[in-house]
Amino acid sequence: MAAAGSGAAELGFAEAAPAWRLRSEQFPSKMGGRPAWLGEAGLPGPAELACALCGRPLTFVLQLYAPLPGRADAFHRALFLFCCRAPPCCASLRVFRNQLPRKNDFYSYEPPSEAPPPESGESVCLQLKSGTHLCRVCGCVGPKTCSRCHKAHYCSKEHQTLDWRLGHKQACTQSDNLDNTVPDHNFLFPEFEIVIETEDEITLEVVEKEESEIPGSMGEASEEELDSMAKHESREDKIFQKFKTKIALEPEQILRYGRGIAPIWISGENIPQEQDIPDCPCGAKRIFEFQVMPQLLNYLKADTLGRSVDWGVLAIFTCAESCRRGTGYTEEFVWKQDVTETR
Repeated sequence: MAAAGSGAAELGFAEAAPAWRLRSEQFPSKMGGRPAWLGEAGLPGPAELACALCGRPLTFVLQLYAPLPGRADAFHRALFLFCCRAPPCCASLRVFRNQLPRKNDFYSYEPPSEAPPPESGESVCLQLKSGTHLCRVCGCVGPKTCSRCHKAHYCSKEHQTLDWRLGHKQACTQSDNLDNTVPDHNFLFPEFEIVIETEDEITLEVVEKEESEIPGSMGEASEEELDSMAKHESREDKIFQKFKTKIALEPEQILRYGRGIAPIWISGENIPQEQDIPDCPCGAKRIFEFQVMPQLLNYLKADTLGRSVDWGVLAIFTCAESCRRGTGYTEEFVWKQDVTETR
């Protein structure tokens, strides 16, 4: 990832990848599926991962591996984004940060192998090496257990009921390896690797110059046309045009990363001011780190009109000091900007 405040944005793209590449020990950036947790201690619990409005469990959206160069305590560092996908709510958003030194209790000191592991099984990992059990439906902490087999774990009564209805009722007493009998609960988003590339600033300048020349010669326009153009050339239009220009070269980008740089907004409305971004509990300011683009919605397959997850831009702000509060997960801040109705 780029150094803080360097000015260069890094772009994320969704690509299919084998399951082993998306496991925790590979330190992936990915979207959908179950979280590939970084630290195995202090995971956010069911209360932290419940929608503040409807109370239902949140769904994992994406995680971004974003270590901080020069910070020994953040040699490994990742951000995890969750949302409510339960209609008609589809509102709550929460993001968590976790970081570890290179020498830690969970991973090898050496980088992971880039070769596929000998075993290529597709079984779902539902228990961390630390002993923490994960929910069969969502992959988050599962403190509840099936009262009959005592082997299946869940984050909530809702997910226990869902799993029971979709097959656990039959598999409960018949299988010694429940990890291989996890059905598709239609709760998780489709899973992809997020591949990071640096934005080409030089080519971008050329595109911006060309965009500014599109209207043509002012001398060719009538007075009536000029008046009409002036009315439409509002601040809102300029911001939206800047957004379109910025993503024109790479329209498939699903996120933009740049710790300490300025986000690009899709609308002139609902742009946060400094006082809108709460400080970290440690006392430090929060700064912009990355934004989720509307293009990600195309991959989520959650586009039921008027009853689905939706946004224009999700801007994630994190502690400027990237404080380390124990080994657990620290909640950060998400700002949601919707597309204006005039669009």
